[in-house]
Amino acid sequence: MRKNASILAATLAAFLFSGAALANDDTPHKKPAADAESAQPVNDTWITTKVKSSLLADNDVSGTKIEVDTVNGVVFLTGTAHTQAQVDEAKRIAAEIDGVSRVDASRLKVAAR
Repeated sequence: MRKNASILAATLAAFLFSGAALANDDTPHKKPAADAESAQPVNDTWITTKVKSSLLADNDVSGTKIEVDTVNGVVFLTGTAHTQAQVDEAKRIAAEIDGVSRVDASRLKVAAR
């Protein structure tokens, strides 16, 4: 499972850095901070890709069980996590991405054991 997550994270990262994620979303959003690496505007597709790849790259979060959607800069996390600490960490990771105005994790639940 960890190997699959690593492959998926690498694929998402390659997609993100290729610029392809920016091709089909013309919705304006907050621009990244002035010291950001890119001068391209942040959009929902970019945010979703960046959040998902960041969750997959984090060893403390079950990123494969969390779906990410972004609407007008608001990130919606849906799915399951093993613990409340993983839910909190997923929210923190998403909130730190450039262009994210708010994180809604109301549909991210702790899985029953």
